[in-house]
Amino acid sequence: GSELCFPNFNSSCRRLLRPRSETLLLYTLVASVSLLTVTLNLLVIISISHFRQLHTPTNTLLQSLAVCDLGLGLVVMPVEGIHYIESCWMLGKIMCALSPYVFYCLISSALGHMVLISIDRYLTICDPLTYSSRVTPSSVKICICLCWACSITYNRLILIDHLVKPDKFNSCHGECVVVVKQIPGIVDLFITFIGPCTVIAVLYIRVFVAALSQMRAIQSQAAATKARAAPTARKSQPKAARTLGILIVVFVICISPFFYPSFAGIDTSTSLSYYGILVWIQLLNSCLNPLIYAMFYPWFRKAIKLIITLRILQDDSREVKIL
Repeated sequence: GSELCFPNFNSSCRRLLRPRSETLLLYTLVASVSLLTVTLNLLVIISISHFRQLHTPTNTLLQSLAVCDLGLGLVVMPVEGIHYIESCWMLGKIMCALSPYVFYCLISSALGHMVLISIDRYLTICDPLTYSSRVTPSSVKICICLCWACSITYNRLILIDHLVKPDKFNSCHGECVVVVKQIPGIVDLFITFIGPCTVIAVLYIRVFVAALSQMRAIQSQAAATKARAAPTARKSQPKAARTLGILIVVFVICISPFFYPSFAGIDTSTSLSYYGILVWIQLLNSCLNPLIYAMFYPWFRKAIKLIITLRILQDDSREVKIL
């Protein structure tokens, strides 16, 4: 069955009526995923901000990426959840214009951070002698600001028609339809997916080739000297590259379905029957990133314990050896 989204308007869209139990379950699920995403990414941000030992260029990139994921969990997930569950747009014309724009900006910025992380790992493994001079806290912060600025500017160009007239493609009152035409969609596919993913793939192939050669050299050295404890520090860099590689692979897997309409050569539209599935596969990555840190980074698990037990409120907590 169905009823009008706005009974006072003759031009109102129709709402899909769900059983009360199903509606409650969906709202609970959306709220739980959103809360978990916000909580986990806040823990990442607090950990890297608070503990001085974690103030490294790589962790600064992870912290900024966590800000993207925090925004997706705090803003985009609730809005997309309400839109999907109610099957009506209840948030007004201004939010209809801004919500897709914020979503696109956060996703594009997250992809930009993945490229920066790949470059960081490449320089760490393949050019370790000049890494500290080329990758400084200041240069990383400049790159992060440029990443955010490019994302904000680029997506304004992609969604300019929607921002100017958000109800352009609405067929009734209570819709918020965003349409990216086929040609802009193909351009966006190359700029925000194929291009960055190609750069990431090339850099990580070179990283893993270099890491394998380093590991063979370490094993040869250990066999010659019969010392197994000394190479531990040198092994940490390939291990870190592997962990961040997993992070990037999971991100690419989650974001790939979103570009299916462009691959299929059709307009990307929120009115597509499967659009909600594509969006939520992508949004779930924001929750998966901190879980990957928890699985592979002992420092993150240790930081969570210190935060939950409120030991970070102690005067000397910033100097705790977290690594």
